[in-house]
Amino acid sequence: MLDCYRQLLERMPAVLATVIQVKGSVPREVGAKMIITDAEIFGTIGGGAGEAKVIQAALKVLQTGEKQWIEIDLTGAPQRETQGICGGMMRVWLERWEGERAISLTRQILTQLESGQAVSIVTPLDSDQSPYLSEDCPNQAFIETIEPPPTLLIVGAGHCGIQLAKVAELIGFQVMVQDDRLEWANLDRYPNAKIFNSSINETVAQLANHTQLYAALVTRGYQYDLAALQALIHRTLPCRYIGMIGSEKRVRQVYQAIEKTGIPNKKLRAIYAPIGLDIGALTPEEIAVSISAELILVRRGGTGRSLSESLRMID
Repeated sequence: MLDCYRQLLERMPAVLATVIQVKGSVPREVGAKMIITDAEIFGTIGGGAGEAKVIQAALKVLQTGEKQWIEIDLTGAPQRETQGICGGMMRVWLERWEGERAISLTRQILTQLESGQAVSIVTPLDSDQSPYLSEDCPNQAFIETIEPPPTLLIVGAGHCGIQLAKVAELIGFQVMVQDDRLEWANLDRYPNAKIFNSSINETVAQLANHTQLYAALVTRGYQYDLAALQALIHRTLPCRYIGMIGSEKRVRQVYQAIEKTGIPNKKLRAIYAPIGLDIGALTPEEIAVSISAELILVRRGGTGRSLSESLRMID
């Protein structure tokens, strides 16, 4: 969503298509967005004939400025025209964003999301009023609270950290890297990350207001793990995830040392260590995939089992 509003800011005038209602089986969720301009499209609301219908209508909205909603029928009902057979219905709101008011609103949204804070956007559906920020919802309005993108703090800028940053960005994480070694933690090695060369305590303090903070400890040594765990566990806003790389022996040693500082054992049980899912990963690239899979599991929910497991068990 952060990237969506960045793209919107760069591409105005543009039509923002937002899924505002769904029923049954559909390809995208409420709040999913797509940006349509004369020259290009960014994002998707599900593809196929339904999306094509939205794009066609959006190009008209781009010219007229007359906001409207489009219904996508995916029921496959034989008695009427439908756009698919998924089984459900989607309603999509189309609104042109342009001018100083829209630019200012978009910048406000970006500022809040980039600082790790949620933002509530009200889109009136029954008047000429433009979208605005508020937590109050008038009649005939679509209100959505957008959470900031999950932030992954990678502690340790070595080989695994480099690969993890690449994969984490692909799966939608805002990546930050902490390491006191400037020759390792720099924009040449991490071109799309925010770099912290300060201590872990100073770094965590700067991220105090981030509500969606995930941390992956891929450090070069036991003492760095210990310092990072102490800083992260004591955050006022709990981390959504703390994972620590290392063998079971190293993990136990770190736990034994940190228990002596007075941190209760129940907090240690919330740490994912050794980090990642068991997929037999060996190389830094494979380890990055293993860790990223666990990040998705924590963020989205799931079992971690193979999706084909139930079918393969059928005789």
